[in-house]
Amino acid sequence: MSIVMPDSIRLGRECSQPKHDPAFGACAGCAVRELSVCGVLVPAEINEFEKLSRSTDFEARSTLFTEDEPATQIFNITQGVVRLYKLLRDGRRQIVGFALPGDFLGLALQDDYSVSADAVTQVTACRFQRNAFTQFLDVHPLMMRRLHEMASHELSLAQDQMVLLGRHNADERLALFLLALSERYIRIGESGVNVQLPMSRQDIADYLGLTIETVSRTFSRLAKAKLIVVVPDGVRLLETEGLRQLANG
Repeated sequence: MSIVMPDSIRLGRECSQPKHDPAFGACAGCAVRELSVCGVLVPAEINEFEKLSRSTDFEARSTLFTEDEPATQIFNITQGVVRLYKLLRDGRRQIVGFALPGDFLGLALQDDYSVSADAVTQVTACRFQRNAFTQFLDVHPLMMRRLHEMASHELSLAQDQMVLLGRHNADERLALFLLALSERYIRIGESGVNVQLPMSRQDIADYLGLTIETVSRTFSRLAKAKLIVVVPDGVRLLETEGLRQLANG
């Protein structure tokens, strides 16, 4: 359900210790609370909501949940990056998105998870039992409305992904991916110029519907065109406007 983060929430790293605010309890230290479903709650409601959650850590490459298993839990990502994917009938993997801090996972109305979710980096999440979460929503209509808004946004992203895979060549797909990731990082306080890429080239290939060889060659072409510079933890965007022109065909 959906990049730049503040220094206090670097991908896969510990958050700095928050200043204590008794009005919000432990939730005072959540740097992405305002971006999440719970951002509409007032202090008393936040304290009530906090009692329903349990902070859980996941090591990189561990699984949060698996497609088709009962959707008994909901996760609010507070640190790290999560890979969302489906396994196709022929055994191939289609990555459908990357979840970042502030994203809620498992909110769909189906009884089973529609995708699988694995930690790309070390991940910290607030975990909720689904029944308790839905009961809380029943008596907090503003949060329900926020949830509907986020679901609508996710639907829009899914539609964009269909267009991405169906109408664009490799260069255009990668340019769109980097620009979208940059915008998401900016939303959570990170630099939109230095774009972290904790996911593998294979992950990017499975998201963009390309082969890993094509992804590697496309990174090289964008670097040769001086649109990006490949750095150890990702890329630096040199010509954002040039990437936009490329992405628009």
